[in-house]
Amino acid sequence: MVPLPVAAASVVAGAAYLNARFSLPHDLLFFRISTATLLSLIRARRADNINLFYVLEKHARDKATAARPLILFEGRSHTYAETYDRVLRYSSWLRERLGVREHDVVALDYQNSDDFIFLWFALWAIGAKPAFINHNLQGSALAHCLRVSSARLAIVDPRVAHSLTDDVRRSLPGMEFVVFSPTVEAQALRQEPVRYPDAVRSESDYINMALLIYTSGTTGMPKPAVVSWAKIYMASNMSAKGTNATRDDIFYTCMPLYHSAASCLAFCSALCLGATGAIGRRFSTKTFWKEVRETQATVIQYVGETCRYLTVAPPEIDPVTGENLDKKHRVRAAMGNGLRPDVWDRFKDRFGIDTIYEIYAATEGAAGLWNVSRNSFGKGAIGRFGLVSGAVVGRRSTLVRVDNETEQPWRDPETGFCQRSKAGEPGEFITRLPAEDIKQRFQGYYGNEAATNSKILRDVFEKGDAWFRSGDVLRWDKDGRIYFHDRIGDTYRWKSENVSTAEVAQILGLHAAVQEANVYGVQLPHHDGRAGCAALVLDKASGLPEKKVLDSLAAHARASLPRYAVPLFVRLIKEVGTQTTSTNKQQKQVLREQSVDPAKVQGDPVFWLKDGTYVPFGRDEWRALQRGDVKL
Repeated sequence: MVPLPVAAASVVAGAAYLNARFSLPHDLLFFRISTATLLSLIRARRADNINLFYVLEKHARDKATAARPLILFEGRSHTYAETYDRVLRYSSWLRERLGVREHDVVALDYQNSDDFIFLWFALWAIGAKPAFINHNLQGSALAHCLRVSSARLAIVDPRVAHSLTDDVRRSLPGMEFVVFSPTVEAQALRQEPVRYPDAVRSESDYINMALLIYTSGTTGMPKPAVVSWAKIYMASNMSAKGTNATRDDIFYTCMPLYHSAASCLAFCSALCLGATGAIGRRFSTKTFWKEVRETQATVIQYVGETCRYLTVAPPEIDPVTGENLDKKHRVRAAMGNGLRPDVWDRFKDRFGIDTIYEIYAATEGAAGLWNVSRNSFGKGAIGRFGLVSGAVVGRRSTLVRVDNETEQPWRDPETGFCQRSKAGEPGEFITRLPAEDIKQRFQGYYGNEAATNSKILRDVFEKGDAWFRSGDVLRWDKDGRIYFHDRIGDTYRWKSENVSTAEVAQILGLHAAVQEANVYGVQLPHHDGRAGCAALVLDKASGLPEKKVLDSLAAHARASLPRYAVPLFVRLIKEVGTQTTSTNKQQKQVLREQSVDPAKVQGDPVFWLKDGTYVPFGRDEWRALQRGDVKL
């Protein structure tokens, strides 16, 4: 007979093995998120209160939550009841003074602030639809975004009112601009807090538009993506369930609210839970942890290279005690998208973060992925599914092989159909759509049928089927982990081989001297394809001579990468974040256009690989390439 302690230990070990082998917690999480979203949508649709104004109202009227803080911003705190009162006053001002009516689109050009949220929910309170404008836009780009929103009214933050130039105003005849100055704010606050009838907020379907959020515009003018009520419910449940959050949690974000990451994944999650949303005006390594500590945040949000910039920033030292404050916080989980594998452990270890909740989603996307990671097994994955959830997801989403010449999914010459990628093989992530009613899963771009259709792939595996194109190449391994491989268009071809910029950047980022690596392909005279170039920020605190660092970097790249993937050029950038979007996502377009031409690289030192190391590359070397004297 086996002794009881031995038998118990065997049972525990066996359960742990099965748990890890089949990722049972991820199965459970998948069904918790899916079920909670579906039930919420069904209940809200039946009651015709799918508008999230009703969620705010419920918490504001509930004695358990009315006095709880909903918004923390720059030392100010607003409870649910106070926020509700302010929203009703602002909605009365919008309707009675400015004539806004249900279903009107109103542009909101605002920095992160408490007023941004009050105005946003005030529009929802009268059944109007906000169009979130990137407050960094100027000139023609700003005018374009305002024009395609179809809005006849734009409410503008006084801090960005300077962008409303005469040219912008003249290009938008008929549009009214209201700068929400302290005088105008006081006028709005004097309004009686009117709660308008439910009829103004009635919605016929949960796929109806809740708001407009624009694409980043890195490859053209930004496009307004339709964000449905269903998508906001899904986003809030993904964040809340994925971080195992409760009412007692405080979600901190300083990512821009005009993007869905901060507005839908962070703030709306806090709202739906009855928890607290702490808002930073903008991202800065100097204020991030200070605000996290001041607000007592328990869940923080990151996007893009945010965690890298925090990790390479110098530690904050208490001026009195000399104590390192890196781990002086209440954060238990970091939630977001874009945390690269080379930064993952360094970020967790330095700041003492227990859980990483990586989310893969797009504002206009038809599906989302997630990965809850507390150990090394899920490190670097953007998605992870168990045996059951993986099978369910696999019926609605898949990876297909890509033709790198056309940047389109590869099709069999005989059948004309696409081919699924094998386990571990890169492929574009696509999601099945209802062929007869695309809008049930993909609402597209507002007023732009051509852009909407460009994201839809037909006749993929059978005649008449329809799938949503993500534009991202991922890898899905046999253990249910999904990794980002590259963005279509970023992958380049060199020496008849395809090179993933993301994977090369990850390898370079593992070098001790590299603080940031942005990898891209550049066209060279008299050469086919694109040669690899890495724009690097090196750690100046190392004290090592530049040549020694570059020698070491070349040896590291050659030892870790296939020969064709080793960058032939290195460009040294002075500061991290030089080429990023407002959400800290790296941009490559400008760097690609500048190539390695010394006249275009803005004085940055450029080096090229010769005799196994990186040596200076200047005007003479560039002229040699132009003459065809050099063959790489």
